[in-house]
Amino acid sequence: MRQHEVVIIGGGLAGMRAAQKAQEMGADVAMISKIYPTRSHSAAAQGGVQAAVSENDSWESHAYDTVKGSDYLGDQDAIEILCYEAPGDIYALERMGVIFNRNDDGTIDARAFGGTSVNRTCFVADQTGQVLLHVMWEQLLKSGLTTYSEWFVTKLLVEDNKIAGCVALEIPTGRVEVFRAKAIVLATGGIGQVYNPTTNGLVVTADGQALAYQAGATLMDMEAVQHHPTTMQANGVLITEGARGEGAYLLNSNGERFMEKYAPNMKELASRDVVSRAETMEIREGRGVNGCVLLDLRHLGRDLIMTKLAQIYELARDYANTNILEAPVPIQPGHHYIMGGIKTDVDGRTWDITGENRWAGVEGLFAAGECANVSVHGGNRLGGNSLLDTIVFGKRSGAGATEYANSIDWAPISEDAALADEESGIKAIFDRPSDGLRSSALRFEMGKSMNDGIAVFRTEEGMTQTLNTVRDIKGRFPNVSVQNKGRVFNTDLLSVLELGYMLDVAEVIAVSAINRKESRGAHAREDYPDRNDEEYLKHTIVHRGKNGDPALDYLPVTMTKWEPQVRSY
Repeated sequence: MRQHEVVIIGGGLAGMRAAQKAQEMGADVAMISKIYPTRSHSAAAQGGVQAAVSENDSWESHAYDTVKGSDYLGDQDAIEILCYEAPGDIYALERMGVIFNRNDDGTIDARAFGGTSVNRTCFVADQTGQVLLHVMWEQLLKSGLTTYSEWFVTKLLVEDNKIAGCVALEIPTGRVEVFRAKAIVLATGGIGQVYNPTTNGLVVTADGQALAYQAGATLMDMEAVQHHPTTMQANGVLITEGARGEGAYLLNSNGERFMEKYAPNMKELASRDVVSRAETMEIREGRGVNGCVLLDLRHLGRDLIMTKLAQIYELARDYANTNILEAPVPIQPGHHYIMGGIKTDVDGRTWDITGENRWAGVEGLFAAGECANVSVHGGNRLGGNSLLDTIVFGKRSGAGATEYANSIDWAPISEDAALADEESGIKAIFDRPSDGLRSSALRFEMGKSMNDGIAVFRTEEGMTQTLNTVRDIKGRFPNVSVQNKGRVFNTDLLSVLELGYMLDVAEVIAVSAINRKESRGAHAREDYPDRNDEEYLKHTIVHRGKNGDPALDYLPVTMTKWEPQVRSY
């Protein structure tokens, strides 16, 4: 049995920042990642990270834009922390070695992003996430962090509603081991592969959300699923919002900049939910191009494109057979991000420490990044705030986990029982006939159903159909088999385990979405087209009921200084 005071599950930016902070505070910390950390999905973030670092900006302005962008579902105390701490964290990243793009006077350059009132998005060309991830990893290598790469966590171990550790499968060998821990930080990223297509990588399978849910923690606002306005039709590959931030236009089949009629002030730089709905309406009304609209960068010129947007030049060339210097690239809204996640407080705790028992949680379990919901994004995330979320609340969760670990003794743990239970589950999968149902087929069926029913626009009928499909797949899931019966690097087995996670989370998303009978942010219902503050200015929370089904409740939104207003761009 391996033992560490603080165990971080997830090797992306949130996990790395949590590990770094825990180390700084003297904790015995280890990071578990199912892939090599620099392959984490944080590397796919292209456009930048928001922070009020310029003289004509302020953290209060950043906070207001974020509250408005969230469609007033974001908790304003958490948003204030996010925006207040942002500049200091940007300078900390710079001191670690992140070479942000510069203005002529040497200050950090910032581009425009959707929903922001000033240019606030600090960037490294169009590879910001990748650069941040590699710089952070260099720091952790230098520090000697204990890392378990290519280990897949299958279960959280809980004793008397307190974290005792976790069980993990070493992918290259198939060996199962127990990790004892005083505190665990989940930093596993989003739910990407619950949808098909998605901008997310193949490893983004809702692991952390499902582990927490199965262990007894609460998921919040899971209906708040964002579609990015600019993805490629064939494969869901992302074209950064930085393209529109640098001045790219959206055109319909008539060559019109159609955003002028949907968001006359901000146009292409309205918030993501607004732009995605506008694109969908243009396509629905017959002004699309083969199910797409067009992103035009030609007027930006070769120099700007090849210095600030070189990666999307290559992506458009390789995947859309388009030279963006000469022609617009076809794009459409595609699944991208979930604002919802594991309910936490501003220090990453998944349990309510107020004594009011407002939500269910697991003591000693923390979460950060996209898998968590401290509620800085509410109903719709602004571009550039996701990387900031990983850094600010990754740091805070690492600190919170260390402080907690220092305050308690080790919980009792039965290594033999935990190993026997896990081995029994794997054996049951191997014992099924090899010609049974395939996980890939069920994953595709689930993803297509989610994309059909809980997408840019939603209706009761469509979401109910999706929920019924997900539950039907859950019913068939016990019959899924593997053809590979070996233990060494068995990705067939891994796919089955991931599918189990994703089905639990897909069900929670559908139940949450059906029960929010209004339109707010990315949750746009055609049967309830208006925002309803009187009845639904509240968070949807879900925990796993005694019968295994989602049990739904609500929490109030924390308001500090910004009252809900009509949201227009």
